Amino acid sequence: MASDKRTPVVFCWHMHQPGYRDLKTGAFLFPWVYLHALKDYSDMAAHLEAHPGAKAVVNFAPVLLEQIEIYLVDIERWRHGAGEIGDPLLAALVTEQLPEPGSPGFLDLMDKCLRANEERIIQRFPAYNRLSQLAEFYSSRPEMQRYIASALLSDLLVWYHLGWMGETIRRSNACVQALQEKAQGFSLDDRMALMNVIFETLSGIGPRYRHLAQNGQVELSVSPCTHAMVPLLIDLASARESMPDIALPQHSSYPDGATRARWQLEQAREIFVRFFGIQPTGCWSSEGGLSQQTLNQLEQAGFQWTASGDSVLHNSLARATESGQAPKDGSIHQPYRFGDANITVYFRDDGLSDLIGFTYADWHAEDAVGDLVHHMETIASHAGAHANRVISVILDGENAWEYYPENAFHFLDELYQVLEQHPRLALTTYRDLLAHNASPPQELPAIVAGSWIYGTFSTWIGDPDKNRAWDLLCEAKLHFDRAMDNGSLTAEQKAAATHQLALCEGSDWFWWFGDYNPAQVVNDFEHLYRRHLVNLYEMIGYPAPPSVFQKLSQGSGAPARGGAMRPGHDADTAT
Repeated sequence: MASDKRTPVVFCWHMHQPGYRDLKTGAFLFPWVYLHALKDYSDMAAHLEAHPGAKAVVNFAPVLLEQIEIYLVDIERWRHGAGEIGDPLLAALVTEQLPEPGSPGFLDLMDKCLRANEERIIQRFPAYNRLSQLAEFYSSRPEMQRYIASALLSDLLVWYHLGWMGETIRRSNACVQALQEKAQGFSLDDRMALMNVIFETLSGIGPRYRHLAQNGQVELSVSPCTHAMVPLLIDLASARESMPDIALPQHSSYPDGATRARWQLEQAREIFVRFFGIQPTGCWSSEGGLSQQTLNQLEQAGFQWTASGDSVLHNSLARATESGQAPKDGSIHQPYRFGDANITVYFRDDGLSDLIGFTYADWHAEDAVGDLVHHMETIASHAGAHANRVISVILDGENAWEYYPENAFHFLDELYQVLEQHPRLALTTYRDLLAHNASPPQELPAIVAGSWIYGTFSTWIGDPDKNRAWDLLCEAKLHFDRAMDNGSLTAEQKAAATHQLALCEGSDWFWWFGDYNPAQVVNDFEHLYRRHLVNLYEMIGYPAPPSVFQKLSQGSGAPARGGAMRPGHDADTAT
């Protein structure tokens, strides 16, 4: 890269799901881990495999990796008659006896089989669309439910999994193609065959990404263990660095949060190494959440780079300008170091990243890629011969694609094809940049704490519902600490409770609370959050307080892309 005069471009695809598994029962309450593995993690690997000249950073949250492992163990145990599949939706696909037609169990599964993008997934397949219409009819006419045939649910289960199938699998797998051609009247053998495809796909995730990493085509990086918001664990008041007037929870701090942050990073590295067999160089701190203390912790944990949204840099540059310490060149297209933290920080070009997340899904693939590359070429021409120039495109590597035709197959294929041989732009990774660029990063006295969403922590704290959730967590942590110290728990019980606490610390629960989000999703995530808290109290032998059982949030909004992604800049303040 040192002799390459092209402008480096880094795509960093972030893969994560929170902890959906109830540790008390072993059941997965939601199926999004295996469905996204089937549709997105497999496709993202396949696109890179098809374009060996392309490079990217792929970031995995350890809580996601652990759940993929559990699915594989569950399926293998079920195959050998030694256990059950812990996900009720996946188990239903291969059960010999489906629930009685019209029963609550039947209707619940029928409803779950409609939780897919209606335009891009359900309506794409005429047979699936007809089943969806039938299911909606029966749901709206309870008096007709006695006439439902069991074949409706059997076919719905097959089509739901076919709909969530990765496009690269759909185009190459003979079993999937045969089932799609059959279209209806699926037998138990058909469902078993589809389960084999699902297992093969899940079992290939780790080896495929390991191989891409060994070839130097992919840099694998990691997030804190359960995708916890590290700056807020360390100091809730760090939210005021970018929003001085933000309302904070009643608890002034998360008890011993710095220790918990270290645990999150140490466990992340341990799980990552077990899954991929290599040490990670970089850490995408959950949601790009950074603070000066977080940078220090990342350095101490052995990470060499991290990244965030460009609003965090803008806020930090503004603070440096006030103190007369701002550099002449404050471009987002270069690496930085802050204060005495010896870790390199890259910044997401929010404009480019959000075009992929929120705009290009409705464009023709060639037009979308042409527009994106044109923007990059313009940036490269303005960057000139700057030794440290780099264009960073960082975004969710899974949720965006269901809004694209055919799971973004054409867009991603065109993107890598154009860029892998581009005369002025060079796809690379952060690890390679650090290894081959001897020029020091730009330095700033300190970073202003914030995330890749608006450069603030407002998505996770400040709203009354979010603050109540933090208070519940802080109270539970105080009881957890007492239980750890009073000698009432065995070493095994302490380990289980610590794992359960980590699930409660995930950032996703706080993301979804508030009226901005859709009611169904808010209800799902609130239920899961409170379930995790109740499990924690049971594990430490303390009765859960009544507040844990009180509803936190309603949700009534309809945000873009269902709220699973958000743009880097607030629409009211974007420039």
